[in-house]
Amino acid sequence: MTPPVTSTRDRILDGAAEVMRAKGLAHTTTKEIARASGYSEATLYKLFTDKVDLFLCVLMERLPQIALVRDELSTRVGHGEVIDTLREAAEQMLDFYTASFPISASVFADADLLVRHRDGVLSRGAGPVKVNHAIADYLRAEQHAGRVADDVRPDAVAAALAGACFQRAFLTAFTGETPTRQERSRWLSDLLATVLRP
Repeated sequence: MTPPVTSTRDRILDGAAEVMRAKGLAHTTTKEIARASGYSEATLYKLFTDKVDLFLCVLMERLPQIALVRDELSTRVGHGEVIDTLREAAEQMLDFYTASFPISASVFADADLLVRHRDGVLSRGAGPVKVNHAIADYLRAEQHAGRVADDVRPDAVAAALAGACFQRAFLTAFTGETPTRQERSRWLSDLLATVLRP
């Protein structure tokens, strides 16, 4: 059986993900990415605008995705249990933040890089606040449908849910201890029971 053909772009993204995981975004150079992928920097720049473009492609194509939050929450309004939908969203956030934290945390150590990174991310219509907005919009729609209590504050619940998942990912990176499936499940249940108290 012939192995699948890997495109130049895929090999560069694989190399970028490998180097970024090992060194963090701030300490990753395009020269190292080119070396890890087996191509020249010139080839890299034919396919990607800059390091921010590479980073966003790594986030979107090489890490677990928050697809439910990004693409599907609006289609869930009025279907299934709200708490189950939020649990699925939280599971995806935990997976994504846990995988992306070691790559992206170093960007905050360099003020110049942070500004360039932030501007690049925002110019592409991306950014972490989109998660909060999507969850809050979903909760508002469920309130309008009568499935979430009127006294629930969608923006606060979205911030608490996303923030708790991000902090959990930080603790995993900091301690080096990955919770068991049972510990993670119990933590999620407690979190959801807290942010959506009846």
